[in-house]
Amino acid sequence: MEEFKFTGNEWWRHGVRFECTGSGKCCTSHGEYGFVYLSLEDRRRFAKHLKISTSAFTRKYCDKTGGIWHLKEDPKNPDCMFLKGKSCGVYEARPTQCRTWPFWPEVMNAKAWAKDVQAFCPGVGKGPLIPAEKIEAQLREQIESEKGWGK
Repeated sequence: MEEFKFTGNEWWRHGVRFECTGSGKCCTSHGEYGFVYLSLEDRRRFAKHLKISTSAFTRKYCDKTGGIWHLKEDPKNPDCMFLKGKSCGVYEARPTQCRTWPFWPEVMNAKAWAKDVQAFCPGVGKGPLIPAEKIEAQLREQIESEKGWGK
């Protein structure tokens, strides 16, 4: 995993307008962004929400690919298994990856943002201006979570 570097000159330093519109599009597979990766803390949060042990949650709902835990995927329907209609069925327990969307290191350059986020997410350009400090905090939270994906 490539280290994300903050330069202070990022395109988003003046803020980004974003507001979740509840479309559910971020919970559907988009090629390489199909897996919902999970840290141990994410799995613990899910387990607590579902009132089962972390090991039971992991056995029932998770797979490991390339040494990284993720939610199981149905090959016939690669959308998140917890997507109910257009809503998250476990919103309170959703993993860091879902809570930090769309501020992920791999899409926070202008080209990737336009191609991988703005092109399909109806919340981009809507709602309040998200300040750079909040964007950076979410990026840091995502980066920290990614360090725990293999545990």
